[in-house]
Amino acid sequence: MHMADALLSPAVGAAFWLVSGTTLAWSAHRLKSSERDDLVPLMGVLGAFVFAAQMINFSIPGTGSSGHMVGGLLLSILLGSPAALIVIASVLTVQSLFFADGGLLALGANLFNMGVMSCLVAYPLIYRTLMPRSSVLPSARRMAWAAVITSVVGLQLGALGVVLQTQLSGISSLPLGAFLWLMQPIHLAIGLGEGLATAALLVFIRQARPDLLMSGAAIGAACASKAVAAGFGAAAVVVAGALSWFASSQPDGLEWSIEHVTGQTQVVNNASDLHQRLSNWQTATALFKDYTLNFQEKSAASPGESSITSSKSIAESAWPAVDAGTSLAGVVGGLLTLCLVWAVAYWLRRRVARVK
Repeated sequence: MHMADALLSPAVGAAFWLVSGTTLAWSAHRLKSSERDDLVPLMGVLGAFVFAAQMINFSIPGTGSSGHMVGGLLLSILLGSPAALIVIASVLTVQSLFFADGGLLALGANLFNMGVMSCLVAYPLIYRTLMPRSSVLPSARRMAWAAVITSVVGLQLGALGVVLQTQLSGISSLPLGAFLWLMQPIHLAIGLGEGLATAALLVFIRQARPDLLMSGAAIGAACASKAVAAGFGAAAVVVAGALSWFASSQPDGLEWSIEHVTGQTQVVNNASDLHQRLSNWQTATALFKDYTLNFQEKSAASPGESSITSSKSIAESAWPAVDAGTSLAGVVGGLLTLCLVWAVAYWLRRRVARVK
């Protein structure tokens, strides 16, 4: 669901930068007032894990499309909504700057669709409503069903956001009815996939470390342990370094929808000078375009013809695509995400310490 700049006008892109920036400011304020000492280390390793998990596109049977986890719900359950949104913002920033996965102008819209809708809307309104408020963990079945339902709702809201933002921009010829008819059903399937994956992770955590899912003072001591951080960190390395080879090469839900509407993988738009400047900037910073080493000569896209979404699509090749470059890109991306999350979170917490 990573939108490229080609779908957004400067006005709409700037508006969602403002909206998402406001929610990030609120999240930062809430993070500063949190009393959880374990929060910052856990944010970093979970950010690396979510970055790695987003590299793995899973096929949607019978469609020719694929999807990937967003991770907003999992982060919200383990960290709380404010910290989860900051982590998602860090993941999207690293993806956009260093992997050309999602546009720079579209970064605010992508955060709104994949972060705000999941962390600040679906999680508190759906998941928390379905979970009983008590000191006893709900059953694994109830937790799984709540995760699936919440993931579906979050993805549906995010997909609707993509359609409406594209229509408000008016710079690409995507008819509202046809685009909406394709986007919502395919992201229903992707939401089910993410929900099942999230449910499986939650059930595993419930069995292995139930204290991670419980509110209260005990969670601080549990999450602060080096073993917990090391476990998530090791999982991130394995997923990015090896499991990423098994990612589907089929187009993701957004690419698939646009291709079925327009019949092409690129969309011609009324690109502005800002689009071209941002494209040049992203070309210069994207060291791991297509999630692999990128030492070839770089060239900026034409301002009138731009990639419709991200550069994440993998060229048709043998499956699994065993590639040391992809492994290195995934591990480096996870480390960059971890460092960015820690830098932001530690800076926020240090400001609180100084005030006190």
